[in-house]
Amino acid sequence: MKFNSLIPELSVTDIEKTRHFYCDVLGFKIEYERPEKKFIFVSYEGNQIMLEQINGYWNTGKLEYPFGRGINFEIGVSDVEAVYNRVKAADIKLFADMETSCYREGNNEIIQKEFLIQDPDGYLLRFAQ
Repeated sequence: MKFNSLIPELSVTDIEKTRHFYCDVLGFKIEYERPEKKFIFVSYEGNQIMLEQINGYWNTGKLEYPFGRGINFEIGVSDVEAVYNRVKAADIKLFADMETSCYREGNNEIIQKEFLIQDPDGYLLRFAQ
């Protein structure tokens, strides 16, 4: 496996609840895990995230729900409708419903379909195609 040069590691309150959300609902694959550390490394179409149950090692301040305030993770996928349908089937509340967005990049426009949800700890995830 090739590691991305930037891989976020998210502190979570319950690794099993997080595993279910990311793997069973969203479709991420476990690349490896350290059960004794309550740590999993997951991927989805080249997107990589490390998830570790809160252990006090990396905390820079008090963690309060929703975690990750001020950040959203854009996760590029090949079939955003499929992810959206799995989220809807699992009755997960949407932060922002599916829409087509246009972003300017220099003199070009990037058009993508996207929706946003929060994971069990409140991290904001933006799935886009």
